[in-house]
Amino acid sequence: MPIGVPKVSFRISGEEDMVWIDTYNRLYRERLPFLGQHMDDEIANQPIRIMMYLNGENRSQDIYLYINSPGGAVLAGISVYDTTQFVVPDVHTICVGLAASMGSFILTGGGITKRIALPHARVMIHQPASSFYEGQAGECLMEAEEILKLRDCITKVYAQKTGKPLWVVSEDMERDVSMPAKEARVYGIIDLVVMETSQRLAVSN
Repeated sequence: MPIGVPKVSFRISGEEDMVWIDTYNRLYRERLPFLGQHMDDEIANQPIRIMMYLNGENRSQDIYLYINSPGGAVLAGISVYDTTQFVVPDVHTICVGLAASMGSFILTGGGITKRIALPHARVMIHQPASSFYEGQAGECLMEAEEILKLRDCITKVYAQKTGKPLWVVSEDMERDVSMPAKEARVYGIIDLVVMETSQRLAVSN
């Protein structure tokens, strides 16, 4: 077995010999993309490319997007969220560690009844932020106006996906609200919490 990047053996369709491919490559062939880093445009484009490819390959088989991310750039997160809404297959969003900030925004975008968290996962919501750069006052005002528009957009999506009143979500987003998986289910960000019981997996709803 190769040493270094974890790889597994795999037989490509039509080929006789096995080849070694990295685990991420192998998993996405099973329709299991991962989002496991702080997001910027480059990181966000990885699950986007995979979901678009899987959408073209088979539009009747669900996609399972695993999330363990502290969040990141707002527009990068929105682009991943929009992709989950655009592709034809239902997208299961599964929090396996932390879904914070834009990570939780993407988590809430899974198909209804298909948003899942592991029992010790954490979810955190808050309003988008921006570090205003040094420049002319007009430029800073324009950036502040854009951030307010993005905040309004994100708040409306959370309200729609969780079933919470818009004013409740807006107030909660004024600060960091961190919650364990069960609280995230009550809030409406996820639908199910996977529980390990008697050495078998059960689902708490």
